[in-house]
Amino acid sequence: MTPRAQTPPFSRIPPASQSRSTSQARSFDAAAAVYADSRPSYPPSLLDAVEELAGFGLAGTRVADVGAGTGLGTALLHARGARVTAVEPGAGMAAEFRRALPGVPLVRGDGDRLPLRSASCDLVTYAQAWHWTDPERSVPEARRVLRPGGALALWWNDSDATVPWTAEQDARLRRFFGAAKAPAVTGGFARELPVGPDFTTRLLPWSRRVSLDTHLANLGSYSDFLMIGPEAARVFLDPERERLAALFPDGTVEERYVVSLAVARL
Repeated sequence: MTPRAQTPPFSRIPPASQSRSTSQARSFDAAAAVYADSRPSYPPSLLDAVEELAGFGLAGTRVADVGAGTGLGTALLHARGARVTAVEPGAGMAAEFRRALPGVPLVRGDGDRLPLRSASCDLVTYAQAWHWTDPERSVPEARRVLRPGGALALWWNDSDATVPWTAEQDARLRRFFGAAKAPAVTGGFARELPVGPDFTTRLLPWSRRVSLDTHLANLGSYSDFLMIGPEAARVFLDPERERLAALFPDGTVEERYVVSLAVARL
């Protein structure tokens, strides 16, 4: 569930903040349509890397895509030929998912309590969603539903902090939300992975070109902005529009990302 499609670097929530984490995760329901329209997907190289690190092809495999949101990751898995079941807790996100992927099975639930049979999956995936789980529960649940030889794959989109204008924007976001500086993902794998599974990691750079409106809508769909409401969000987003309009006078923004991928064969 929830790119930057994304977990912004100013919003990494420690395990002790589980109640706030839950309320932030559910904040996406109110902005599900904007999320579906503006959030970035993932490059084709991502699923190539998943297959390589998992040790098997996706075609015909049984996959549970947990925290599926509006289906950005699910759609790619389905197109690769996987037999995907999506798991999503939010009503608004689930409604957008069903509109986008009416032929893909969807069940309501979350990674801490997977509504799936034991040993029923070859692969469990979390696209932008692992950080909303409690690893003390979600790791055993992944182990339970995986068949022998199965794999757990976690991935995130993050803006490429080596791009000057992106780094400056991230600094403004941190100041706005009063957060400390976070490490750049492009300098190494900066995600806090759960203890136990033996993960292999990969960094995959890619980019997309979008309108300024889409870029700002993507920013506005971050949980941090959704939690403070549209009026407070405009305090940041309106000046940001002016800055970026001067930087991109043709109205097209090139967003560069790095996908952080971690795969464990369990």
